[in-house]
Amino acid sequence: MSDKPKKSFLRSLWDDIIRPWGEAILFAWAITTFLVSMVGVDGNSMLPNLRWGERVVIPKYETWLHRLGYGSFQRGDILVVKPPLDSPGSQMSFLGLWTYRPFFIKRVVGLPGDKIRVSAGEVFVNGEKLNQAGITDYWQAQGCWDIDSEEANHAAALRNAKNEQTRLDEEITVPEGQYFVMGDNRSPNGSEDSRIMGTVPLKDIAGRAALVVWPFVRKAEAKWDCVSSPSKGKDGAELTGATQLNIRLLQRPEGFKAIP
Repeated sequence: MSDKPKKSFLRSLWDDIIRPWGEAILFAWAITTFLVSMVGVDGNSMLPNLRWGERVVIPKYETWLHRLGYGSFQRGDILVVKPPLDSPGSQMSFLGLWTYRPFFIKRVVGLPGDKIRVSAGEVFVNGEKLNQAGITDYWQAQGCWDIDSEEANHAAALRNAKNEQTRLDEEITVPEGQYFVMGDNRSPNGSEDSRIMGTVPLKDIAGRAALVVWPFVRKAEAKWDCVSSPSKGKDGAELTGATQLNIRLLQRPEGFKAIP
C-alpha cells in the first residue's frame, strides 16, 4: 500500500490552523451577532441597579426581530446603545491610533412618539408623572437626588462633541424609530443620556440587557458619597451589607409598565 503524498506547508497550515480557527471564529461571530452576547458594565450610570464590572446577557435575536418590524423595546427595558456621533461621549481613542464609539447602557424612558418632560428630577411621559420608585428612593436616601442641574430640568440639554450647549427644551417628542433613554444614576452628572446626547435610533441599539451573570455574588448595599465617591475606586460606591446571590433577571419596573 502506497503512502499518502506529503502535504505542502501551505496545505498543512490551511487544514490544521487557518480553516479550523476560521470556522470557530465565524461560528462565534454568528452566535454573538445574531443570537446572544454578553457585555460588561463600565461605569456607574445605572447605579443602584447595575454596578461597575457586572456582566449582562443580551438576546441579540430580539434586536434583529425589532429591526424587521416584529415587536419593539418597552419602557423600563435596559438597553446597550451607541451614542450619536455628535454627542460629548460619542468618541474614544484607542492608544491614539483610532477612535470608536463606546457602548452605553441605559434604561428606556420614552418610545417613538412619546412626549417626555423633565422637571426638578421628575420625569413625565405623555403628561403622566413616571413612578420611579427604587431609583428615586435610593438617590434621595443618599442625599444625591439632582433637582437643580440643566439635565434635571430639561428633556434636552443637548451638547455636541465639543461639549458646547446647543439646545435646552423642557419637553420633547421622541422621533419615529428612536428611543429616549436615561441612566438610573440621578446624582449630579451621574449619567450622560438622551437629555444630553439626544434620542437613540433603533440602528444604534445593540440589544436589551436581560440577565446579570457575573459576579455570582455581591454585597447587598451600595452607599454613594456625593462628594468623594470617585476616590473609592471604579465602582464609585462603598459596598456593605450581607453577601447575596447576584445572578438575576433584569425586569421592567412596575412604574414604567403603568404608563399607557
